[in-house]
Amino acid sequence: MFKKASIVAAALAVALSSGAVLAKVSQEEADKLGNTLTPLGGIAAANADGSIPAYTGGITSPPAGFSAGDHHPNPFPEDKVMFEITSQNYKEYSDFLSDGQKKLFETYPDTYRMPVYQTRRSASNPQFVYDATKANATRAELIKSGNGIRGAATGIPFPIPQNGLEAIWNHILRYRGEAIQRFGGQAAVTSSGDYNLIGFDEKLLIKYSNEKAKPEELEEDNILFYFKQKITEPARLAGDILLVKETVDQVKEPREAWKYNTGRKRLNRVPQIAYDTPGTEADGLRTTDDFDMFNGSPDRYNWELKGKKEMFVAYNNYALHSDDVTYDEILKPNHINPDLTRWEKHRVWVVEATLKEGFRHIYQKRVFFIDEDSWQIQEADMYDKNGELYRVGVAYGVNYYDVPTQWSTLDVYHDLNSRRYLAIGLDNETKMYDFTIKPREAEFTSQALRREGR
Repeated sequence: MFKKASIVAAALAVALSSGAVLAKVSQEEADKLGNTLTPLGGIAAANADGSIPAYTGGITSPPAGFSAGDHHPNPFPEDKVMFEITSQNYKEYSDFLSDGQKKLFETYPDTYRMPVYQTRRSASNPQFVYDATKANATRAELIKSGNGIRGAATGIPFPIPQNGLEAIWNHILRYRGEAIQRFGGQAAVTSSGDYNLIGFDEKLLIKYSNEKAKPEELEEDNILFYFKQKITEPARLAGDILLVKETVDQVKEPREAWKYNTGRKRLNRVPQIAYDTPGTEADGLRTTDDFDMFNGSPDRYNWELKGKKEMFVAYNNYALHSDDVTYDEILKPNHINPDLTRWEKHRVWVVEATLKEGFRHIYQKRVFFIDEDSWQIQEADMYDKNGELYRVGVAYGVNYYDVPTQWSTLDVYHDLNSRRYLAIGLDNETKMYDFTIKPREAEFTSQALRREGR
């Protein structure tokens, strides 16, 4: 299936190599959404052996006892580990693992393992997202060079993707609510397990995801989302603020960013917050465009849709999400605590990005594995200029069923050279994300940033 899909994807991608805008899908194709395809474009049916069940809508209501603001209780508390994949048996499951996952077993043979559970296709979104996705299918298109989109709003723009660029835009534009405030932080963990916590208070206003968003208005305003990140700890960094304005058409207007330094009491414009610029206080363990597995302009890479494969991915990680566990219990030498993780077999789109001639980036090649039910990148394998695996990114997903949206509770970036890792999204010891905020656009300006800093 994978090889056949690769051939089809390669043929469909020919038009993209010339920089042409690709055709939208027909109404007949779009009508498969919600029928033979899930509302977001996944295969609705079970796989051949039933290890991946049919899609039945995902989680449609919170479990009993849940209240807004809780660290989402596990909706599947009775599920047990079926088996574990370890360094001793991982080759038996080779067809369902990425090269990056295999490398982690080889790098940490005594401790790295995957507890595998039954597959729960729990991903879900509001009905208006499904309605918008179906409308987008017949009207959305890439702008010339693929460095932006038009004709889409609110939902997935390309639920039936014809090339790798469309697939990666689906990840970038997947629904995560309309506005979010996130608390918590990140930790760069040494090989011995030591770490320093960097605390964040983040706000995200996603204009694209607004239920009433219209494609023509998004094109006119050219604003995809606003992102503001304020450091809350340690004391030496507290008060520093990063503001990002992301555009829909990045040819027309590239990303804009500003940074307020509380020590110098100075606001600076920072156009270099993109591509392989080191991530904020990440100790050199991720790039700016690693954040959220991939973000920003895709213009430095050639993108190829390789097809689909069945793969073990980190899904329904409610134990890792729980406020009953501490950061010390999560953050262990070499990798996070395997006992808190949950792995399931799902179908993923495979997208390969190779650096364009004449462009620079520390990653020569990147391979993304994207969940068919949500368009969340589940894993990213990054290669250096010599073609060697350099880093492996893993998104540990949960369904935030009060929204609902499938998103990660923790993103982990493994640096294979230094044998260190970065964990982003640590929130077990703080408040849960707030999806109910109603921020004004005026909060996301350089003037507001200066006032907030002072």
